[in-house]
Amino acid sequence: MERDPDRRSILDSCRGACCRTGGAALDQLTSSRQVGVEPAAQASRLRALQLMGILSGFSAGAWLGAAEAPTKLVKIGISPVIVSLLMVIGVFLARWSVPALLRGTQQMRTDVRNAPHLVVWGVLAGCLWAVANTMTIFAIRDVGLSIAFPLWNVNSLIGILWGFVLFNELRDAGRRSWGGILIGAVLMFGGALLLARASSAQTSGRDWVHGIAAALAAGVLWGTMYIPYRKAYLTGMNPLSFVAFFTIGELAMMSLLALVYSGGALPLWHEIAGAKDVLFWLMLGGFVWVIGDIFQQYAAKYVGISRGIPLSNTNQLWGLAWGILVFSEFRGRGASLYVEVVMGSLIMAGGAALIASCSVSRREHARWQEAAARESERYGIDRHYVEAGLSGREINATKGLGRRRWLDWTLVSIATATFVVLALVARIPELDFNRTAAIVLCAALLLALFIGGTALWKTTRFS
Repeated sequence: MERDPDRRSILDSCRGACCRTGGAALDQLTSSRQVGVEPAAQASRLRALQLMGILSGFSAGAWLGAAEAPTKLVKIGISPVIVSLLMVIGVFLARWSVPALLRGTQQMRTDVRNAPHLVVWGVLAGCLWAVANTMTIFAIRDVGLSIAFPLWNVNSLIGILWGFVLFNELRDAGRRSWGGILIGAVLMFGGALLLARASSAQTSGRDWVHGIAAALAAGVLWGTMYIPYRKAYLTGMNPLSFVAFFTIGELAMMSLLALVYSGGALPLWHEIAGAKDVLFWLMLGGFVWVIGDIFQQYAAKYVGISRGIPLSNTNQLWGLAWGILVFSEFRGRGASLYVEVVMGSLIMAGGAALIASCSVSRREHARWQEAAARESERYGIDRHYVEAGLSGREINATKGLGRRRWLDWTLVSIATATFVVLALVARIPELDFNRTAAIVLCAALLLALFIGGTALWKTTRFS
């Protein structure tokens, strides 16, 4: 029987409205049950998701910056590879326990059932992260936290490139957005050059070459790592599921690197045992990093890697604050060095902010939808699952989703017990640091966690 002409006309107009607003949830407009949804409501939803994504990016910057503070332990003789391995173990515990606490492991089962191929992409991303994180430890050892941080944040530029080439980001973005992106990229590059100049003037030639090379290589690897990120979120996967699969690749790759670097399992065990007094601090650094990375994942999902990654790269300012205020990295050096490092960091941060300020237009968001449709068709994923994920909503209100089960509480209990035991045997490292500054920065972290976490819960229920 032929469909009612009036009803079909209404349906067609709703489809057209969805394209004009660039709303992510196409199914909610095309479904006959949602014919009455106003285009203005969809545009409002899109704006709310973008604002939440921006806030997540800034929150990520605060926590990712703080996560690098424990890497200063390389200054007391602990191998950079051991530092990285222990941080990854902390990351592993956090990546399974935090999602279990926030949403429950049922979400992971749903995502694996709908998009099993993303497990492979998640593991690959974890491998890239492990190599990059190890390089950052060497960079911090050779040129310091304040200088290495901005240099590896060239990952913003790599992420912008991949977002444009592979996922239709910045397509039909308009002259204003493109101008902001290009000027921001130039500013970030100029700031990096200024910081490289400052570092070369204050360190030995050998250390400078190794430190700068390690930091830049880490930036390239991290920028490439965002390809699996974007594939996952265009396909509709929940960020909390992706980070859990991600850590499998992290731990496997980092364990391999540590075994090779240490010369076998027995020497590796002796090095870990020798660092027992600071295991807590190193693994805590990994836990803190996961909080920042979860925020970064939501930023990448809702404002894209071209904007979300530059926002999260405000961590360079937090790294600068920890390096100078807490660890007094430049104590006793000339005022000109402070000026160069601060100016270089501010220039890079200004470039990142300019890139992030270029909001997603309706036409560009429609291009994102095309990329999502391509991913859905390529891997045979249910369209409703993809559309629900893009709009930050649940698919068909899955029964039991969000309910905590025995497995969830077991994961949380194991992680908690591990950190408690390590804390009981830990000692404060013999480092010169300012406790007052550290307390103030930690308070700022908690404030960012509260504001960002509240926004995520109210807008998406961590979807």
